[in-house]
Amino acid sequence: MTVVTGEFEIAQESIVHISFDRRLQCVLIAFSFGAIIEGTSGFGTPVAIAGAVMVGLGFRPFQSAVLNLLANTAPVAWGAIGTPIVTLAAVSGLDQLTLSAMAGRQLPWVSILVPFWLVVTFVKMEGGTWKEAFEVWPAPLVAGASFGVVQWFASGTAQFHLMTDVVSGVFSVVVTALFLRFVWHPKTRFLLQSERETLAKAGKSTATATSDMSEWKYKYSASETIHAWLPWIILVACCALWGTPAFKAFLNGLFSDIKFSTTLLGSPFGGTLSLPVWDMPSLNNLVQRMPPVAPVNAKPEAARFAINWLSAAGTGVFVAALLSGLALGLSGAQWKQAFVQTARRMKNPVLVIGQVLGLGFLTRYAGTDAVLGLAFTGAGFLYPFFAAYLGWLGVFLTGSDTASNALFGSLQRITAQQLHLNEILIVATNSTGGVMGKMIDAQSIMVACAACYDDPKERTYALGPIFRTVFWYSIAGAAIIGVIALLQAYVFPGVIPIPPIAK
Repeated sequence: MTVVTGEFEIAQESIVHISFDRRLQCVLIAFSFGAIIEGTSGFGTPVAIAGAVMVGLGFRPFQSAVLNLLANTAPVAWGAIGTPIVTLAAVSGLDQLTLSAMAGRQLPWVSILVPFWLVVTFVKMEGGTWKEAFEVWPAPLVAGASFGVVQWFASGTAQFHLMTDVVSGVFSVVVTALFLRFVWHPKTRFLLQSERETLAKAGKSTATATSDMSEWKYKYSASETIHAWLPWIILVACCALWGTPAFKAFLNGLFSDIKFSTTLLGSPFGGTLSLPVWDMPSLNNLVQRMPPVAPVNAKPEAARFAINWLSAAGTGVFVAALLSGLALGLSGAQWKQAFVQTARRMKNPVLVIGQVLGLGFLTRYAGTDAVLGLAFTGAGFLYPFFAAYLGWLGVFLTGSDTASNALFGSLQRITAQQLHLNEILIVATNSTGGVMGKMIDAQSIMVACAACYDDPKERTYALGPIFRTVFWYSIAGAAIIGVIALLQAYVFPGVIPIPPIAK
């Protein structure tokens, strides 16, 4: 919508105006701004939005996809208003706030690292030197440290733990922007290679001093800038509202007076109009887990599909789109153009996402997740390290930290009990290790390609190269989380939060 109305250009120019240095734009857009979107929406949305913004700013599609996949790591544990943490607490039986606080003792260290990761990766992609990568170290440090500090404290508070990403991301954007505006700025700009070549042909310096504003004057007023950002503000507000537990409960019970009961494919299908439930045919309560994966005489595995069509995060995004269109004053032709372009772009990603989620449920009900999980118990005292890789594997298979927590959360607790390890630490590590698998799952890569590539053929051909590029980053990231878990298990056990006595 912002593209068809021309507001996207204003929004991207306002980001450029914070810093003309492309290295710093990577940090501001992919990391700080992306974290806000992850906190409100999750499930690939930040990669799509931030990726599209960066392509609009002139970054290459491949470059934008890779950088945003790398950036969408540290915030993932609290994506979509803390959905992964909520799920982890539900399946493991551990206290939700304590698990959030534990994740908040691990991921801030990664939050400090990721901005440097982005800058170095980008500079090397553009043929730059190590000196050019590290000469801007104050800005990534401020962005990462400001995010990490708030992440540490917000994750352990009852009021903000589900909104950890949002408050951390907003604080990081504001602090970094103020730091670059009033405290420090690089002496020279680092531009895209194509921009440097163009300037060189024109006989101009490829590292124009940032104080030279002759070619970078901001031409839009404050009201125009606010109007351009209005759709993003509406999106954040709607997603935050839809992610609030009380509002979800309200929507799920909105039509509770209208009830029905029937069958679909031979299985019961009924409930309320606002929250119908379908028992999966030939699956619901027909799979029995056995010790040590489940307690003795555990109930059969339920397989019920709750159609929360009102409270789903996608409904909030849809409402935000409608409100944004009205706020921007779209004409009939523009409404049609926006809808058609979105439908064409998301056609293949939706199919792939459905297949990947189906694979996740298949591994669960077939018992594959239990077999893989139990295999890790042979690691013994090294299990805290490999607990991160189990979460990483779950996200890689399912495409979601939430789904990974649902698959392995209970198993991680059982394994911790058998090995006499701290349950809070091991279970939380499933989620924090899983965030590093987010960059290589098929869902995220497909969403990144859909957002960054207009040509369907280029989009298809980019899947493999993108996966190969981020794969080793993913492996290394999970190892970092594993080392942090090991240190916290045996060297710094005092950082592990203590759950309430009642739990």
